[in-house]
Amino acid sequence: MAEFEFDLFVIGAGSGGVRAARMAAAAGMRVAVAEDRYMGGTCVNVGCVPKKLFVYASGYSEAFEDAVAYGWQNREAAFDWQTLRDNNAREVARLNGIYRNLLGSAGVTVIDGRANIEDPHCVTVNGRNYSAKRILVATGSWPYVPAFPGREYVMTSNEVFSMEVFPRRILVVGGGYIAVEFAGIFAGLGAETHLSYRRELFLRGFDRDIRNFVRDEMRKKGAQLHFNHRIEAIEKQGDGSLSVRAGDGSALEVDAVLYATGRMANTRGLGLEKLGVVLHRDGTISVDDNFRTSVHSIYALGDVTGEPQLTPVALAEAMALVKHWQTGELTEMDYNNIPTAVFCQPNIGTVGLSEEEARDSAIPVVVYKSEFRPMRHAVSGRDERTLMKLVVDSSNDKVVGVHMVGPDAGEIIQGMAVALKAGATKKVFDQTVGIHPTAAEEFVTMRTPVA
Repeated sequence: MAEFEFDLFVIGAGSGGVRAARMAAAAGMRVAVAEDRYMGGTCVNVGCVPKKLFVYASGYSEAFEDAVAYGWQNREAAFDWQTLRDNNAREVARLNGIYRNLLGSAGVTVIDGRANIEDPHCVTVNGRNYSAKRILVATGSWPYVPAFPGREYVMTSNEVFSMEVFPRRILVVGGGYIAVEFAGIFAGLGAETHLSYRRELFLRGFDRDIRNFVRDEMRKKGAQLHFNHRIEAIEKQGDGSLSVRAGDGSALEVDAVLYATGRMANTRGLGLEKLGVVLHRDGTISVDDNFRTSVHSIYALGDVTGEPQLTPVALAEAMALVKHWQTGELTEMDYNNIPTAVFCQPNIGTVGLSEEEARDSAIPVVVYKSEFRPMRHAVSGRDERTLMKLVVDSSNDKVVGVHMVGPDAGEIIQGMAVALKAGATKKVFDQTVGIHPTAAEEFVTMRTPVA
């Protein structure tokens, strides 16, 4: 009789947990997964997927307007929130089913319920104990809302996709990519949209030129941006609206408030502390290079460890971890030059170092920039601009950062990420023939440095 019921017990059926479970099962391990909320985790249910669908929806208002200049007769268009909400819910449900079927087809035992780790080799779900040689924590992260008077009246990205009524006026609080994206979504869908951020400029950590450019483009699209703005209290009015009071004494009257002020590791209630699993001050789990925690049989990966909160990162970690279990070799995770996109409007795509990071690292920097109106707006007349930027190390001619704000920036930067990973120089960029007419060709035609 086997010493353990399972070789691997995964807690959390998000991107990383599902990938690890499937790969481990394919390698011949007996695997179980416990999930207490929804299959696919944040990305599929209340993150990347529905958010991107909502971004598509919010872009149609401008598309209808621009179509007139291209000869399309202007027909009255009206947005219906229930249609978008319900179609999104159906797509999410379909993906939930796919994830469940993928696990089942791989031979993984799926257990619905919240897991608690009783000891280094025992997990309890719904009152039943399961023994496992290894336990993998892949529970992701959870929206964080600070404590303040009126906190009970706000929603987070967990609830925003299923609102009963579309708000005529909304305040989005936060300065990260989630806040910026939702401000663009609501503005595009027709809501009077405010964004509040407690510092002087949002998207901290991104290239400064990108941050400034996005600020200006968002204002063109109607989003009202409030910087150095701290929320002190929210009061519900008799008509159901919300009065939001800020530290500078100003007040906003809105119908809904969305808090996107960061995400915390979803580690509460797992039983990690009682086993002596070391956690960082922010609640993330401390792991070594092979994703092992301070308890020999317990591992963790994905958002819960504090690495970049990106689905592809969790997937790559899962594959590296299972390979390590199979071969005994050290994992080979490289967190440098990870590309990312912010689906604000226009989109941001970025990979590598910002100009500020490069200079802070004492790299002798040469910067190339190009700003122009996208070709489609030459006819539509819309006042929207695109920004492209290359950061080059002049000591070896290597391109160390590529940044873009404009339509399809994420699609374009994915290719640029391959170039950076391969160590491409500015000379290689210059020798590459562009595709004309595209925006992307600008990256291989910039010749005159600006700094």
